[in-house]
Amino acid sequence: MYTSQRSLLFPGAALGKGAPPAAPAWGRSVLIDTPDGETLHALHSPAEDDRPTVLFFLGNADNVDHYRFLSDALARRGVGLLALSYRGYGGSTGRPGEAGLLVDGLAAYDWLAASGQVRVVLLGQSLGSAVAVHVAAERPARGVILVSAFDSALALARSFYPFLPVGPLIRDPFRSDLRIAKAVQPKLFIHGDRDGVIPVRFGEALFERAPEPKTFRLYAGYGHNDLWSSALVEDILAFADQTAGD
Repeated sequence: MYTSQRSLLFPGAALGKGAPPAAPAWGRSVLIDTPDGETLHALHSPAEDDRPTVLFFLGNADNVDHYRFLSDALARRGVGLLALSYRGYGGSTGRPGEAGLLVDGLAAYDWLAASGQVRVVLLGQSLGSAVAVHVAAERPARGVILVSAFDSALALARSFYPFLPVGPLIRDPFRSDLRIAKAVQPKLFIHGDRDGVIPVRFGEALFERAPEPKTFRLYAGYGHNDLWSSALVEDILAFADQTAGD
């Protein structure tokens, strides 16, 4: 379990090897350099003047190519989207790990800021919620949307493997519970009440630790992998409009 834990935590890295695609699925392909020497692939759809950009941190088994529907929906309202492929994932160099992914998140935010896109709303889903919390704690984003979030990977692992000494063995604990206090922006938590991958109690635990302002929205009848819907996209748009204005 110790030696295989990163292959379990970052399955998308094994699925997404190779160079960035010559013809991106949506938007345009961009490359982002990190301060520790990696080059990250991302897909970017720019915002219209004075409109916000959503910086999206995906789940651990996901791929940026899958989000044309989100890019199109945001673009119809003038909202931009930058979806990041973590180190070791499709088109990006390096190998994934907690420390590296947190660096990646800050590098993506800084790339947007250097491009003049200052109305940034963070969106993190599942594992990406931990990256979003870290970025919110370190950068002046306008708002944070956390979908299927958890308080820590350590707590999740302990619930899944109660028979193992998880504490001393886990390499990537992703302690959002220790970082969320510095995320002072408006926060929207969204969770499915039938989520069997990250049960709702882990999202509620992080919500309880989060400072105000914050809102928790429970989607009845939804699990972990079927949460994307027109309602979720509309919630993202409404929150971006509410938080990213002057």
